Amino acid sequence: MPIWLWVLDSLGVLVALAVLAVLGLAGRRRVLARGGSTFDLSVNRRKQAPREEGDPRGWTLGIGRYNDSHLEWFRTFSFSPRPVLRFERGHVEVERRRRPVGSETYALHAGNTIVECTLDGGVPIQLALSPQALTGLLAWLESSPPGREVNNVI
Repeated sequence: MPIWLWVLDSLGVLVALAVLAVLGLAGRRRVLARGGSTFDLSVNRRKQAPREEGDPRGWTLGIGRYNDSHLEWFRTFSFSPRPVLRFERGHVEVERRRRPVGSETYALHAGNTIVECTLDGGVPIQLALSPQALTGLLAWLESSPPGREVNNVI
């Protein structure tokens, strides 16, 4: 068999694998959407002493999904059915919100707003989401069952 046929067969296999990967990611997104309402949610867990605004490093695109008592975060480009992060309602304190600046705008979805939050133990985290999803997040944080101290929204 000539070498060019081997190359052609190899390219065909690579294209088929790429198509299967794209179909797998799309199918995973549909399966995740069945478990609750989903929205685009980017996360930055990077810890720096003097954090410079507009730094695009550390941002990871993902999908957020609400459940009764927690918000789950899944990476966009992953095949794992398990959430990478889980935010418990009442353990997230919203500090402030801001617009992306500088090269940070290229690392996020267009029109996103950045929300700087603090988790239990003072762990800082940044979330980037659309204004509509931000309204939903703030409503979800405020709408806990009676008796819980979760009025941590500014």
